[in-house]
Amino acid sequence: MEDGPVNLREFQELAKRNLPKMYYDYFSGGAEDQFTLRENVEAFQRIMLRPRILVDVSKIDMSTTLLGYNMSSPILVAPTGSQQLAHPQGELATARAAAACNTIMVLSFASNYSLEDVASTCSAVRFYQLYVFKRRDVSAALLQRAERNGYKAIVVTVDTPRLGRREADIKNKMIMPRNSNLEGLISVDVNPTGGSKLEAFASETLDPSLSWKDIEWLKSITKLPIMVKGIITAEDARKAVDAGVSGIVVSNHGARQLDYTPPTISVLDEVVKAVSGAVPVLLDGGVRRGTDVFKALALGAKAVMIGRPVVYGLAVKGEHGVRSVIKMLQNELELTMALAGCPTLRDITRNHVMINYERPRSPL
Repeated sequence: MEDGPVNLREFQELAKRNLPKMYYDYFSGGAEDQFTLRENVEAFQRIMLRPRILVDVSKIDMSTTLLGYNMSSPILVAPTGSQQLAHPQGELATARAAAACNTIMVLSFASNYSLEDVASTCSAVRFYQLYVFKRRDVSAALLQRAERNGYKAIVVTVDTPRLGRREADIKNKMIMPRNSNLEGLISVDVNPTGGSKLEAFASETLDPSLSWKDIEWLKSITKLPIMVKGIITAEDARKAVDAGVSGIVVSNHGARQLDYTPPTISVLDEVVKAVSGAVPVLLDGGVRRGTDVFKALALGAKAVMIGRPVVYGLAVKGEHGVRSVIKMLQNELELTMALAGCPTLRDITRNHVMINYERPRSPL
């Protein structure tokens, strides 16, 4: 890698060298046995492509829209917290990189820089990730600040009534990173009896009584569109549509919550069919190649979100590293579309992928 990383796997390897073990484990780790963490990536490898030949692909158009906002490609930056652990500029660098790539960044509620600081760093379309706290006034205050500072949508994470068991963080006694957004609203000083301070903070503040009624409440206090992140079943997808959300993110929280849930790409088709075009469906989790993006689009996703790869790029080269990660995926997607005979995103269909693929067995 003397000439720089040529794929996202190499960015991860370099990030592992650059970061302290506690921080790398925090970004890269999953829950318990990390089965779902591995499956999020490996499930993509069990989907084959069915290209079309003799199609004019001299011009490839990857542009799309989400909630009416233009993007250069169907690749968004997922909400990923505590980015200053990866680079001093943290979310500010990521925001500038996303703007330079003409894509949407979803700012994490757990950002080290305040949502006001990120909003002022550059002009771009941004969404804000929100958790519902036991103290509803804290969630309401964050939502109102996002609205005042030009964020265009709220992405509510709905799969965290309690924090998943992240054993690496417990072993490392993971610190509670600075959260500028919560300063003056809620205390982040916790005294765990053992293990992760992050887990102790979540236990004290997140609300296990969170329900669909809270989506109704959020809609009643904002005019911004509300998307829900953390849907992995058709049943919940239909409930989300009935609740009036503006979009769904198929996500298992990067495999950091409940282990042995299915990889997100394996349930995307189910969720898309349940929604029947009522709202856009995005996919989060396991995207490491342009071919992965293509597969998600073929199975009905409007776009994908990338989280860990962005942090790895940030850890390696700051803002330039994040740009490189996004551009790398965009370039791979463009090549995949050309080789698959799809000059536009509209040309990518379910018939371009084959899911029930069994690898040839090695001869005895």
